[in-house]
Amino acid sequence: MSFELHPQLAKDTTVLGHFPLCIALLSKDSAVPWVILVPKRENLKELHHLPMQEQQQFLLESQAVSQALEATFQPDKLNLGALGNMVPQLHIHHIARFKDDIAWPGPVWGNTKGEQRDEAEQQALATRLANVLSLSNLFQRG
Repeated sequence: MSFELHPQLAKDTTVLGHFPLCIALLSKDSAVPWVILVPKRENLKELHHLPMQEQQQFLLESQAVSQALEATFQPDKLNLGALGNMVPQLHIHHIARFKDDIAWPGPVWGNTKGEQRDEAEQQALATRLANVLSLSNLFQRG
């Protein structure tokens, strides 16, 4: 079997690029900068189901995303989460949070207006983040 991105993730995000293990996606939700890492493995629901070497690779990729969000936006806090209740495919959210964002201090899930960025704004943000992620020798655009 080959890797296929869950249709809901494809609908709600823009592809930033690829790491060796994960595809990096930018959420279209306009509330906050929000990157999602999805390991490119079929039928994967839990991070601990990956072999240890791939779990370690995930941590390297997660660190690159976290550092990019921090350098680009200087958030008050970074939230990481893997719920998977609606989309079972393993995907880990990396969310830049600000004391003045719509959901602060609560979680973003269910606490935003659900508004999406327009296409031009989404592409500009995707380019900006991909440029920063490209500084990592792990990341490839597209």
